[in-house]
Amino acid sequence: MSARGVIAASEPHTALAGARILRRGGNAVDAIVAAKLAATVTELPLTSLAGGGACIWGSAAKGYEIVDFFATTPGRGLQALPTLDFLPITVDFGQAVQVFHIGKAAAAIPGELVGLLHLHQRGGRLPLREIVAPAVNWARTGFLVSPQIAMMAGLIAPILRHSPTVAALFCPLGHVARAGERLANPRLGEFLQALAEGNAEEQLARYWTSLVEHFSPAQGGLITLHDVASYAPVVRQPLSIPFGRYTVLTNPPPSAGGGLVGAGLRLAEDLALGQEEFLSAQHQSAVATVLAGVSAIRQAGYDQRLHSDPESIRKLVSGTIGSAYWNVGQSAGGNENRLGATTHISVIDAEGMAAALTTSNGEGCGHALPELGIHVNNFLGEEDINPAGFHRSPPGSWMSTMMSPTIVVIDQVPCFALGSGGSNRIRSAILQALLNLLAYHRPLDEAVNAPRMHLEGDKLWFEEAGLPTAAANALDQRWPAATRFAAPSMFFGGVNCAARLDGRLSGAGDRRRGGVVVVAED
Repeated sequence: MSARGVIAASEPHTALAGARILRRGGNAVDAIVAAKLAATVTELPLTSLAGGGACIWGSAAKGYEIVDFFATTPGRGLQALPTLDFLPITVDFGQAVQVFHIGKAAAAIPGELVGLLHLHQRGGRLPLREIVAPAVNWARTGFLVSPQIAMMAGLIAPILRHSPTVAALFCPLGHVARAGERLANPRLGEFLQALAEGNAEEQLARYWTSLVEHFSPAQGGLITLHDVASYAPVVRQPLSIPFGRYTVLTNPPPSAGGGLVGAGLRLAEDLALGQEEFLSAQHQSAVATVLAGVSAIRQAGYDQRLHSDPESIRKLVSGTIGSAYWNVGQSAGGNENRLGATTHISVIDAEGMAAALTTSNGEGCGHALPELGIHVNNFLGEEDINPAGFHRSPPGSWMSTMMSPTIVVIDQVPCFALGSGGSNRIRSAILQALLNLLAYHRPLDEAVNAPRMHLEGDKLWFEEAGLPTAAANALDQRWPAATRFAAPSMFFGGVNCAARLDGRLSGAGDRRRGGVVVVAED
């Protein structure tokens, strides 16, 4: 048998959809688009066709690019804010509670549907009808809800019961779907089938029309005809970060995460990380020092520069300017989103094409497009991506995100494709996985699933399971108010990594978020 490719994802159906396409002769882009479309059915608390995201893809022959289809701020053409459908919802995480904002005025302009179609047009080769087939099948006939997805749905149950349009998707039996129960979404299946078999432009127009109809100012939302007519995905040049013999390619401004990952790699190289015994007190202290530096950079005006001076971020991660440049301004870090309702897929095919795709629906706004079976995002209601306050950004603004889909190359040939969910912890999760691979040279599964930490300002969170007692105590001594997690936690993200090393395809899924790896073979 020969391998056609490898896919790493956070849910079994998602991974199987991508592997099916690889076996049918599709490339990495075909596989990742098919997997993501399937995820909009089977990972429905985390991603939807009314969410947003970004994908890095390419090969040594084609080069690499980012297709950015994150959300934009609605309200074009409005002279004043209408009466808004916008309200707080409290979510209980056990260790803590958090307030999210939902309602129709929490919905930003979503890019996921048009972004996936654009990505497929740029890099795919199989016809769209084959790409949508797995998603259509599970939407029509149903799928068994995984324990991980059931757990996440249970956390945000107040949102999933908020309106009849969303309750119809998540609670067909009168309660939020549980692990092992069968869930279907026939309207979404019909829409995807029509999109692939009919006039795609006509179906897109139907989608945008439904969005305006249900989320317009007259309905308590902010989405206008001007907004949907103006939206288009943006193709960007990746940030390029040298690290030893590797080059790390990741998401550029206006996204926040890639630059912070790059800054962390620069700091790690300056500190010569990699000599310490892995998981020792010295290793944990060194990584915490890097994370503290990354946090300080973000607190020193970084978020403002994402829009006002993006070129300086490219210079920072390339080593052209030092971190002292950032020692001005005030923090725009926002609050921690403990759920981090984001999901990631990585693919590398046998021909040497790699793709890494991260998407989110936030927690969802509690309202859906009823004719299409699509839960709409609540990006305008998340504090951590609205640090200046709610409904403050000008209409048409591209929203910032911590999403950091990443490809690592040697001489332009991809060796790793990775990314993570996890809100603000995305940057720490990806940075630590990269350091584990590139500086400490750990085996792939260990690099992804080793104990993890996150630092924000003067707050430290860390997983003590798997750490020597001396290492955990050293972190406590340096940060006396540190929060320990007795077991690996989804709080620390969900890194899924595909790899191609010495011609061999492999992968690692993050067990914190149900990670799954499938090698597609003939």
